[in-house]
Amino acid sequence: METTETFAIELSGVTKRFGGIYANKDASLKVRKGEIHALVGENGAGKSTLMKILYGMYRPDAGEIKVNGRAVTLKSPKDAIDLRIGMVHQYFMLVKTLTVAENVVLGEEPVKNGFSMDYAGAREETRRLIEKFNLLLDPDALVSNLSVGEEQRLEILKILYRKADILILDEPTAVLTPQEIKYFFDIIRKLSSEGKTVVLITHKLKEVLALSGSVTVMRQGATVARVETAGATESSLAQLMVGRPVVFQVERAPRTKEELEKSDTALSVRELKAMSAKGHAALNGLSLEIKKGEIFGIAGVEGNGQSELIEILTGLKRPVSGSVVMLGKDIDFSRNSPRRMFDSGIAHIPEDRHKKGLVLDYSVAENLILGRHREPAFSTMTAIDFKSVAAFSAKAAGDYGIYPPRTDLRAGALSGGNQQKIVVARELSREPRLLIVSQPTRGVDVGAIEFIHKKIIETRDLGCAVLLISAELSEILSLSDRVGVIYRGQLAGVFGAGEVGEEQLGLLMMGGKA
Repeated sequence: METTETFAIELSGVTKRFGGIYANKDASLKVRKGEIHALVGENGAGKSTLMKILYGMYRPDAGEIKVNGRAVTLKSPKDAIDLRIGMVHQYFMLVKTLTVAENVVLGEEPVKNGFSMDYAGAREETRRLIEKFNLLLDPDALVSNLSVGEEQRLEILKILYRKADILILDEPTAVLTPQEIKYFFDIIRKLSSEGKTVVLITHKLKEVLALSGSVTVMRQGATVARVETAGATESSLAQLMVGRPVVFQVERAPRTKEELEKSDTALSVRELKAMSAKGHAALNGLSLEIKKGEIFGIAGVEGNGQSELIEILTGLKRPVSGSVVMLGKDIDFSRNSPRRMFDSGIAHIPEDRHKKGLVLDYSVAENLILGRHREPAFSTMTAIDFKSVAAFSAKAAGDYGIYPPRTDLRAGALSGGNQQKIVVARELSREPRLLIVSQPTRGVDVGAIEFIHKKIIETRDLGCAVLLISAELSEILSLSDRVGVIYRGQLAGVFGAGEVGEEQLGLLMMGGKA
C-alpha cells in the first residue's frame, strides 16, 4: 500500500563530484513536514555537501530535488530562500560591528518613504520574532558583544525573518555549553511545534535520540539507512555510520593517587593572574599541578579563563603575575615565545582549528609539517625536502584516517573532522612531553572521537603529561586521571577519577557547591 505521508524535502539519486572525488553518490533524503530530522555520518560522509545542494550553494551532477512535493532546480541560495529554505552554517556568518537587528535584515532591509532604511521597523520585526520563538536577544546589542550561544540564536533569527519553513542547521551545538544546548533544544522543539521542518546535521548521537523524530545515516557519500529514532540506539546508529561497532568509552587504566604522588611534576602553575583581551580579569590566582603520565582535565563554562591559561602556556600571552614551571624549567615570560615552548617539548591542539590550527589554503602535507618545516627530517640546509614531506604526510594520513587520503589537497577542502585529524596527527607525531589540548573532538564523528581518545591515552601512557580542556563533560570524565573545575579564573575543586559526576561538575561550573 502506498504511503500518503507528506514530505517537505525529497532528494533522490543525488550525485556530486569535486574533481575525481565523489562527495555524494546516489544519495537520498526524505523529511516529513513539521518534523525534526537528524542527518548523521562520519566526517566526509557527504552530509554538509548534500545540504548545500538543497540550499542552492552547489549544483548536483545528477539527481532530483523536491520541495513540498514539487520538483525544483536550485541555482543559488536565493532560489532556496524563495522556497522558504534557510541554512545556519557551522561557522557563523555575522557582521560583528552591526547590531542584532541590522544583521537580521541585512540584504532585505525594510524601507520607508521609498528610499531610506526603516530602522524602527527593523527593530520591531526583530523584537516580534525574538518574543514569538523565545530567542532571548536584544535587537540593539552589538554582535561583537554576544556569546556564542546568542550568535547561534541570531543565525536562526535571520532565517526566520526570511520566512523559512525548512531550517537546515549544520552542527548547531558544536560550540555550545551544556546549559546553552538545553535551551537550544527548547527553541528547536518550539520551531517544530509551529510547523517548521528542521534538519540537524550532527555527530552527537545523544542529541539525535533526544531531539529528532527520524534519522538518515550517510557513509562515504551515500545514504545507507533511514530509521525512526524511537527504534534506534547510540550503538545502532554509530555502527551504521562507520560500518563497525564503536566503543563509546575507551578502556584505560586511571592513575592512582599513589602513582601520581610518585611521578615527577611536568607542569606547575602558581597564583597565575591574567587579563582577557577585553581588559577583564580572566585568571585570578589559578594554581594547578600536572604529573608526567597524567591527563588533567579542566571542566568549565567557556570564558572562565581557559583560553588565557592556554595562551600563557603556549607563549602567546604574558600573565600579570604568577609563575609557571614547565618540564623542569622556570618560564621567563619576558623572553617567552611559541617557538621556545614547542622546542622544549610541548604540543598544542587548539580549540579553533581554523584560526589557530591550520592554514586552510595550504595543502594537507604542508599543514602536517606546519611549525616543523625546519626540522632535519623535513629540510636540508637551504630548502624543504619535499620527498621526505610526502612520505611523512602519506603515512600520517593513513595512520590517522584522514579522508580523502590525498595530501596534495587544500586543507580547506576537507570536512571539519578531517581537518581536526590533521592537527591531531601533526601535534602527536611530535612525541611531546607535555600536550595541551582544547576541545579535541569538537565537530568530530563518533568513529573519529574513539580514535582521537585512544591516541590521547596512548600519548599519556608514553609518559606525556596532558592538560585537557573540554566543554564535553563526558569526555573530561572518561579521559581524565584528575578533574579540575574552573570558575572565574580559579579552580573550584580538584577530583580524582571516579570521585565526581556530570551533575556535580555542572553545579561547580556555575559557581555552586557539589
